Amino acid sequence: MEGAWSEDGKGESIWDRFSHTPGKVLNGDTGDVACDSYHRYREDIGLLRELNLKSYRYSISWPRIQPQGTGAPNPRGLDYYKRLTDAVLEAGIRPMVTLYHWDLPQALEDQGGWPVRETAYRFADYVEIVVRELGDRIKHWLIFNEPKTFTGCGYWEGRHAPGRMEPLAFLRATHTVNLAQGLAFRVLKTHAPDAQVGSAFDVAPMFPATHSYAGIAAAERWHRFQNLYFSDPALYGRYPEGVLPPLQQAELLGFREGDETLVRADLDFIGLNYYAPWVVRDEPKGNGVPGLNTLGEWARMLGAHPKTDPGWDIYPQGFYDILVRMARETGYRPIEITENGASFNTMPDADGRTRDTERIDYLRSHLQAMARAIHDGIPVRAFHYWSLLDNFEWA
Repeated sequence: MEGAWSEDGKGESIWDRFSHTPGKVLNGDTGDVACDSYHRYREDIGLLRELNLKSYRYSISWPRIQPQGTGAPNPRGLDYYKRLTDAVLEAGIRPMVTLYHWDLPQALEDQGGWPVRETAYRFADYVEIVVRELGDRIKHWLIFNEPKTFTGCGYWEGRHAPGRMEPLAFLRATHTVNLAQGLAFRVLKTHAPDAQVGSAFDVAPMFPATHSYAGIAAAERWHRFQNLYFSDPALYGRYPEGVLPPLQQAELLGFREGDETLVRADLDFIGLNYYAPWVVRDEPKGNGVPGLNTLGEWARMLGAHPKTDPGWDIYPQGFYDILVRMARETGYRPIEITENGASFNTMPDADGRTRDTERIDYLRSHLQAMARAIHDGIPVRAFHYWSLLDNFEWA
């Protein structure tokens, strides 16, 4: 969204490095300009007002605040977020602010990145700077956006920044992120005790590829791995059962005595991102993560289903199903839908109007599913559509 990748003292992020590396991103696209919100944020807020929206979800860039990931803050970066937040508030809109949306300072990646335990403490330092400077304005915080995705795609699959394909480094990264989530939660509550603090988890229902015992068990393992791996440590101080062998957690994760306390974060609300289901199968040969023995294919359901233009399944019933299950798994805490949406390549007609019927149908069907969940007692209190603007979106 922001662009301005090297302006006003901002440091290099892992996504700057990754997208500037030939062959990493389709068409050689970068986030150098993106939506140019750094310069055009008042126009963005004008669109929000025109749409009569009540909440705006945006993020803070760590390397814009700490260019090297440590040390004194960059005053020009802080000033930008103060101006942005003040403009949001002046428009009568609630800021919902994400503290980490995947742009780790490259300097910290050069020291090992998220697989290194020390990164959790550097993240807590960054969060303390932000809440000291902005905690008087911002009352709703998301610590992380989709921790499963930025650790998995970045350190296991290698298709997102920083582009590493190291399953064991991925596991270490997941534990560091869980530590960081707990540390950041306590920092936020220390400096802004009345703030509402959550994280945004991408979730989906799981369908077994076969209805054998092994297939059904694999779907349940994948649910725990994909949907609960970052919420269970926060809420219950433990990793989901059946995902990693308990006796190997110290070796695989770097889990230390006392970490069950450090990862705890009594989140005030749960952010959920939903797009499409998984189809899951048992894989006795393994998938690179010791003991998981499961493979999943996302957004590619069995049988005929309507799809978005990139080919993602459109399945609003899955939205209802995962809301019901995640409410139960997280103790019926308040839920905010932090992302839901669809990509369609609908172009303006000759008169300049976009007849966006497919997106309207998608949105209507998913809002109906959410309304049904609310009617059935699921405590959903807000819905954020992804996204306000077409943006630079990953690889």
